[in-house]
Amino acid sequence: MSSELNKLTVLGAGVLGGQIAWHSAYMGKDVVVYDLFEEALGRCRVAHEQYSEIYRADLGACDEQLEQARQRLRYSTDLADAVAQADLVIEAVPEIPEVKTQVYCRLAPLLQPHCLIATNSSTLLPSDFAEDTGRPAQYCALHFANLIWSMNVAEIMAHAGTAEPTLRAIAAFAIEIGMVPIPIQKPQNGYVLNSLLVPLLGAAQTLVTNGISTPEMVDRTYMITNRGVALGPFGIMDVIGMKTCYDVLNYWGHQHSDAQTLRNAAYIKEQLINQGKMGLQTGSGYYQYPNPAYAAPDFLAVPGLEAVEDIVRLTRPG
Repeated sequence: MSSELNKLTVLGAGVLGGQIAWHSAYMGKDVVVYDLFEEALGRCRVAHEQYSEIYRADLGACDEQLEQARQRLRYSTDLADAVAQADLVIEAVPEIPEVKTQVYCRLAPLLQPHCLIATNSSTLLPSDFAEDTGRPAQYCALHFANLIWSMNVAEIMAHAGTAEPTLRAIAAFAIEIGMVPIPIQKPQNGYVLNSLLVPLLGAAQTLVTNGISTPEMVDRTYMITNRGVALGPFGIMDVIGMKTCYDVLNYWGHQHSDAQTLRNAAYIKEQLINQGKMGLQTGSGYYQYPNPAYAAPDFLAVPGLEAVEDIVRLTRPG
């Protein structure tokens, strides 16, 4: 069967929204990227050119395939224009409930009757916003992992009112763009991916926030004990982007009255966001890009004896 979802609009030109848009266009869908701000669309266009080189290197994409992907992409700051022809809208706006609600309420009257909506959220539930969409039966979650071209999972979560044809079309769409659909059998914040990932990243950030270790040492520990992984927790956070990391930690810190999580959010804001270090897409986060320390050939190597004094210095309390 075919999804018949060939015209896609992605709401939000951030890191993952940009990846979903580019990859879907590469896989043959006509895509409009919407964002409130022209500046965000400009960053997205730059990222798409970067992805073209990644797809050339990692996927063996040829010039013709990349040019066809570019031709299938359009960018707009006009919501009505962006969704006018959409068969599917994927919402990838900031992980802030009030922002998502506002977007859905603006979106609802603008869509064609047959259009489906999917949220890319993985820490918030589709049931939180179903009524705001104006078409709850045509709404569910479709959550992607960062680095979509290689980490090709797409988590599908329904809410109580999601219609079966919606789930059938969304699952088919995911397969059509090369994803492995992961069905979520009952609602849970975090789904599968972030139920595994968020505790890991939170624990890593706590080690740094509380002065127990450094990002590089935490990543070394993780990458040595999980041989073969390409990234440690702080490399992963750079890929996700600091704005999303902050939004998630700040929201759940307040929801759970969790002082440590709020301290972690404050650390990211003060030490990274306020310094313009937004992560991989901007070239600077916990690491500097395009040559982060964790990619160095000797990052996981046994150090020479000359490292002993630095080790001793860092081991002293205070």
